[in-house]
Amino acid sequence: MNKPLWLLLALLMVAGVRLHGLAAAALPDYDSVRNWQIVQEVAVGDLRNLYHHGSPGFSLLYAPVAWFTTDFHVFQYLNALVGVVAVGWLTLFISREARLAGYEAGLLVLFIGVSTFLTFSGRDFTMGSWGLVVFTGLLQAYYERLRQATPRSLLRAAVWVTIGLCINYKFLLTLPILAVFELLQQDGLLLRPRNLLRVLAILATPYVVLAAVSLAVGLPWYRWLAVYYNIVRPGAPNAAGRQGMAHLDALYYLKFLRDFESPLVLLGLVAVPLLWRRALFQKLKQPNLVRYLAIWVYCFLVGMSLLLKAPRGLLLIYGLLYALTFLSLRQVLDRRWWALSLVVLVAVGFNLGHIQREIYAYTPSHYPEVAAWLRKHGSPPVISTVGQGLVPYVVPGSVAVITDEHTLPALRRQGYRYVLLDDYWRVTNVLNFDSLRQLPVVAAWPEPLLTAPLLFLEHSEYTSLGYDETLALQRAARRDSLQLRLISIN
Repeated sequence: MNKPLWLLLALLMVAGVRLHGLAAAALPDYDSVRNWQIVQEVAVGDLRNLYHHGSPGFSLLYAPVAWFTTDFHVFQYLNALVGVVAVGWLTLFISREARLAGYEAGLLVLFIGVSTFLTFSGRDFTMGSWGLVVFTGLLQAYYERLRQATPRSLLRAAVWVTIGLCINYKFLLTLPILAVFELLQQDGLLLRPRNLLRVLAILATPYVVLAAVSLAVGLPWYRWLAVYYNIVRPGAPNAAGRQGMAHLDALYYLKFLRDFESPLVLLGLVAVPLLWRRALFQKLKQPNLVRYLAIWVYCFLVGMSLLLKAPRGLLLIYGLLYALTFLSLRQVLDRRWWALSLVVLVAVGFNLGHIQREIYAYTPSHYPEVAAWLRKHGSPPVISTVGQGLVPYVVPGSVAVITDEHTLPALRRQGYRYVLLDDYWRVTNVLNFDSLRQLPVVAAWPEPLLTAPLLFLEHSEYTSLGYDETLALQRAARRDSLQLRLISIN
């Protein structure tokens, strides 16, 4: 069987894993719902929220879809399939550079594709999936720049960085690592005045263009740049009390890899410097694939250990972690096809078990039942505590989200008669609803996702809590059998 066929079959399997049960799932977090809303706004020419999270390219990419449908599931499916494309493209790059056989490429697709976190994040509606696609483009382009020190290769890499910054502001994290590569290369290509000016011009182009667009629609020209400033220097603590971005915790990601990803990945992370010491530490000016991937991985781990944590902090390198582990297994097993296949397939089965326990087990959603109850009672407007999970199921504009119960009297005067005590407040650790929790409940439903460890950990960055503290919150939430309580405030 030729390589393209191996890849296609493996990618179809990964797509099945990513899409399984998605039709019964809600949008998993606040940002997914907010992105879905903003895409619809942009589709009708309303650009007020285009720079949400500093990622205007994401909304512009999906706006044409909103011309045909507003069904959030369509956006979820598309985003999930984009994540599968990212897995396939990364595998093609690794396969070409490492000269993998067809069956090896298929195994690598499965190994990367059933990463627990990549599967979880591939089922939301955030910038992650497209970020992975663009990062793969950057990986290939910059590797070519290291092998061929030409202005064209440098500019091609700059284009990918620019696209990445448009899609996801966290592409800023790639810039220090690219600086490390440039220091190791020491060929002076970037510092030549003509090349440096052209690179800066490429990077600045979308900011200049969208600054002009902002002025044309009555927005400040600096709106996009202001998002960066607000991220680095937030004006006030968020609703969970977090302020600032620095948080040293060297073990957070190691614990996450231990508990949620394949054990082989953590083992590979330790073994790579020993197993590949010659490739890593000799002839530094001659690029090779293992050193290239390792620099990305270890630099990301070190850098992210200094910032607020969430599993998505390593989003761009989960695939590289699995790829390095695969190449190491291939080396240790001396390319014996049966041994490599056996080990990888056992590891894939192990991760599928993780996916069942940590993702599939937390569906289906019960927000549709809440919406059905509201429709039966005349579709009244409703207040929700922090979470937006109900929003896609009800009449647009009928849900008001609050982060403090003291805002209830004003909303009651505006005609709101029901509050959905949504346990998303537990996920975000926004502890401002003590009195509301004592009121009688009109109706209640479980919502399994609001007790999922992965969802809690994804909000560590918002809460600024450590790994163990976050999972302690999750265990407390799991002891409650009902996560959606409808309360009358008549």
